[in-house]
Amino acid sequence: MNAAAYNRPMPSESLARASREKRLAALASVGSAVLLISLKIFLVVRTGSLGVLSEALHSTLDFVAAVITYLSVRVSDKPADADHLYGHGKVESFSAFVETALLLLTAVYIIWEAFQRLVFHASRIRPSLIAILVLAACMGIDFVRSKALSRVAAKYPSEALEADALHFSTDVWSTFVVILGITGAWLGMRFGIEWLGKLDAVAALGVAAVIIWIGSQLGKRTADALLDVAPLGLRERIENAVDKTEGVLQSERVRVRRAGQRYFVDVTLSVPRTASLEQAHAASEAVEKRIGQIIPADVVVHVEPRAKSDENIFETIRAVAQRRGMAVHELSAHQFDRRLFIELHLEVEEGSSLREAHKRATELEQDILKETDPRALVNIHIEPLGVKIGGGEEMKELARTVQHFLNSLQSEYHEMTNCHEVHVRSVDHKILVSCHCAMDGSLPITEVHDITAALEDRVKERFPQIFRLTIHPEPVEES
Repeated sequence: MNAAAYNRPMPSESLARASREKRLAALASVGSAVLLISLKIFLVVRTGSLGVLSEALHSTLDFVAAVITYLSVRVSDKPADADHLYGHGKVESFSAFVETALLLLTAVYIIWEAFQRLVFHASRIRPSLIAILVLAACMGIDFVRSKALSRVAAKYPSEALEADALHFSTDVWSTFVVILGITGAWLGMRFGIEWLGKLDAVAALGVAAVIIWIGSQLGKRTADALLDVAPLGLRERIENAVDKTEGVLQSERVRVRRAGQRYFVDVTLSVPRTASLEQAHAASEAVEKRIGQIIPADVVVHVEPRAKSDENIFETIRAVAQRRGMAVHELSAHQFDRRLFIELHLEVEEGSSLREAHKRATELEQDILKETDPRALVNIHIEPLGVKIGGGEEMKELARTVQHFLNSLQSEYHEMTNCHEVHVRSVDHKILVSCHCAMDGSLPITEVHDITAALEDRVKERFPQIFRLTIHPEPVEES
């Protein structure tokens, strides 16, 4: 079957129709097998041909295989339950494997009987034109049956129906070989050429060769399905898709198994350790979607946090704090007396005592030293974590004064176009100021930060009563 057939997910509303069509196709195959057995047994009695006998035995096993296929199709379409968590799809693979074993047993018997007739004793056969015509009709029935099964197997991916279709397509050729053999025997009897009578046994060997070849191919495929062998190249396609997904560093492990027409994919992937839980979840969902575009699969994603190859020291410190569930800000790092000097602010719960807060800061400091430089100096400022929304009183007159002062500094800070949205509040006896400042949108953010820091210093120098000034920089075109 074309592998692309498995790329078409089965809509839930058509599952019942698919199951019904598969069962009807399998049932029709059973009926065809009964008809063929009857015709070939009639020919064996009439002609005594080993080739026809081998075909009759082959068709008998076809009947058994068709019944097994019908039963397996009925079972395989059942949904997963408490005892079969991956569904019942493996029943089809098992059915195909049993069919392979039956084919090979048939081939062994045919080979043994053919050598008996060729080497040890001859068996007279009674070929006739009627036998040839009946075999031709049998070949036509096999051809129609094979095409019908192939169509349904391709429409609703089914390993059991595919095996049946492949099986019966070989029957067409094996019957053709038998027709050649019995035709040769008929011509030998008609024209007195004795050695043509041996073509019947030779034809039987041809049938056995076809059966063994097809059986070995089918056996390998069904064994691969039962042993969870992934289709060639599928794992690599999934790995490439995962590696190209936004937010994913790389795929670390991909496992694929198949049960019936469904695939089950387990993926372990790495994401930056500084990624939030929401970002990691978004990456895993994107991976599931990309795999679903390759094959209809039940996907399980396991996420591992990893350090990026180009991770800088500030990302490392944030990752260390995040691992401990700590909130940090105001990170800075400098070279001081040939040693790395790291400063940061750590937020702790408001109800913490100094002893508890200092313990947490010490634990964070030790982790930072392990991850960065053991010789570094780390200074951690501890402050309460803001969890309450405070009330305040707006001071409109001071806000107008501060806005006028900021805009008067444009001659000194040419990058700044204007300052607006100035709000001044008195909260817990502290004066807090916030505002928007429009600047050239092409400026590097580092330069913008330096400008805002300088503006904050100038305002606090001019208005010492202000406790904190927060400036929101924005491009001129968006102000």
